[in-house]
Order: sequence, then structure tokens, then C-alpha cells
Amino acid sequence: MTIAQRSAKAVVLAVILAIGATGMYAAARPAEQVIKVVAKRFDYTPSIIKLKKGVPVVLELTTKDVIMGFSAPDFAARADIVPGKVVRVRIVPDKTGTFTFVCDIFCGTGHEQMDGTIVVTD
Repeated sequence: MTIAQRSAKAVVLAVILAIGATGMYAAARPAEQVIKVVAKRFDYTPSIIKLKKGVPVVLELTTKDVIMGFSAPDFAARADIVPGKVVRVRIVPDKTGTFTFVCDIFCGTGHEQMDGTIVVTD
């Protein structure tokens, strides 16, 4: 076997090992959960979001009436929600407990009561 043939075999083996390692890594990661959240004056639906610690989640935020805000400061998550658009916010809860999320863009006279709860369990 020539040096070129050995080198080619080594490259093929390295590619096979890399693909296998990538597959094992993907299988070891928790599946990403997607939760749709609709903001409207003056509430979020759902208003209670239940999550598991360490499991990634993507919140798909939408609104049909006015520009809203989404802020979950305990998870460093923040977004503007624009009518007709889907905004994706990714959270990986790293602690258990009950946490508040709020609208942080004034959306009318009921704005102060526009909030929700994220409940994270083990």
C-alpha cells in the first residue's frame, strides 16, 4: 500500500469517527422544546410556562395587536414582539423555582398587570 493510499484511508477513518462522535453528541443533548406564547393586551397565553431544569426551550412569541415586550430577567431573556412576526427566544433553565416574566413595553392602561410565570422543576 502506498503512502497516498494510507493517507486516504486515514482521512476516511477520521471522517467516519467525526460523524460518529457528532451523532453521539447530538443524542446526548436534551431535545429542544418549543412553546408558543401569544401576547395580547393585557396578557400572555399561556400565562404559566412549566419547564424542566437543564432542558432547552424555545419560546415562539407572537402578537396580533400592538408591539409588546417580553422580559424574563432571571434567565437573561428579552425580546420585542412585533405584530405579524414570530420572535424566538431560547432559554435553558439553570435553576428551579418560580420566576416572573413581564411585558416591558408600555402597551396600554392594563400594561402593569401584564405578566406570567415560569415554573422550573427538576
